[in-house]
Amino acid sequence: MKTIIIYQISILLIFGLGNPKSAIAQNGEIILNFSGDNNGQIVELDSVWIKNLTQGCDTILYGPDFSITIDTILTVLHQSMNPGNEFQVFQNYPNPFIGSTNFTVCLAQDAFIEIIVFNILGQKRNSAEFKTSKGNNVFLFQSGSDEVYFVSVRYKSAVKTIRMISAGKSTLDDCKLSYVNNENTDNFKSIQVVNYFDFNPGDQLLFVGNASMGESGITDSPSTNMDYSFQFATNIPCIGVPTVDYEGQIYNTIQIYSQCWFKENLNVGEMIPATQSQTNNNIIEKYCPVDGEYYCNNFAGALYQWDEMMNYAYEPQGQGICPDGWHIPTDTDWKVLEGAADSNYGIGNPEWDNIDWRGSDAGGNLKQTGTTNWMSPNTGATDAFGFSALPGGYVVQNEYWGGEWKGYFWSSHTTAHYFRNMDWNQVMIKRGNGVGGGLAISVRCVKD
Repeated sequence: MKTIIIYQISILLIFGLGNPKSAIAQNGEIILNFSGDNNGQIVELDSVWIKNLTQGCDTILYGPDFSITIDTILTVLHQSMNPGNEFQVFQNYPNPFIGSTNFTVCLAQDAFIEIIVFNILGQKRNSAEFKTSKGNNVFLFQSGSDEVYFVSVRYKSAVKTIRMISAGKSTLDDCKLSYVNNENTDNFKSIQVVNYFDFNPGDQLLFVGNASMGESGITDSPSTNMDYSFQFATNIPCIGVPTVDYEGQIYNTIQIYSQCWFKENLNVGEMIPATQSQTNNNIIEKYCPVDGEYYCNNFAGALYQWDEMMNYAYEPQGQGICPDGWHIPTDTDWKVLEGAADSNYGIGNPEWDNIDWRGSDAGGNLKQTGTTNWMSPNTGATDAFGFSALPGGYVVQNEYWGGEWKGYFWSSHTTAHYFRNMDWNQVMIKRGNGVGGGLAISVRCVKD
């Protein structure tokens, strides 16, 4: 029997230490650097939101330097004051929280500050002025009926904002702010706020870069020093990979912020009739609409059962039947795409964790426009990001259904086999469970 040892580690945030890319990792440390790019042009980041998808905690980095160090020895998260900045607002802890949480405002001198609290609709929920002292000023926040709050702190002409998520019902009608205490220090540049950000080796992290151009998301499980560049270009062929030649067919690619997708559904393998089940026989097998190879080649690609699509290798981010350097999209890959495409619910929003129809218009923004391939009225279709989703339909219980009115797409989720669904009369996008019934649907590949 194997003995499994899990080392509890956390993130140490380092600001203002010169060029972060020149930093050398010490024993037990992993350095992560963040930057922004728009097809070769530098993009200045406003903030980087880091969410541990495995543990459910998060934190935010503010500029001008975006560098963090995962320290395998310390078990707390230290946020250091940026040299040259007169004030800083640090992410609340815990976050998400139930009932109440604390956040810290760090100041270079005694001053008056104004704190304004908004909900996700931009409605003011509370505001107050406080006389604060040099150093760390700790505030208590008690939630009301809203689930998401934005706390903006104004000092002189500068404003900094943090996002806080309430994970439980409150007994209060509305939120409350109160001052807790001050931790003064004579060495302002050494001021640090201690928070906790749980991280175990193998945890999946979501990084969301925010800039004036929008937001861009990356997911990873870092185990060594990494430089992450958020891509803000979209609706263009993937940078450096405009096409992919795979099994005799040319696939176009589409860049959607930091993700690179096939622009067409996968169409690889030998066609078998829908009356037969796809089997593990070392041959990639596919279904075509109404058992016609013509429709696979000229319409919306092929349809695959989940096991066949995964090539019978059950890894959450497996290559499956995609070409080398590409993989079957994970459930998280789809959530990042949905957050990028939706007008109201951003990347990492809890909305995308729900089942059934979600968001506001992500489905419409990912569907191909017009009614040549989609049944009329093809509600809300804009194809704003060039994803050009088509209604390939589906095979279930050995029969073909849904052509022209339903587009289904697999994820590599190994237990629930989550899929995404876009419909002819729907602007939202559905997250459903694909277990059972021999379901066969479309496949898109996403770049590693």
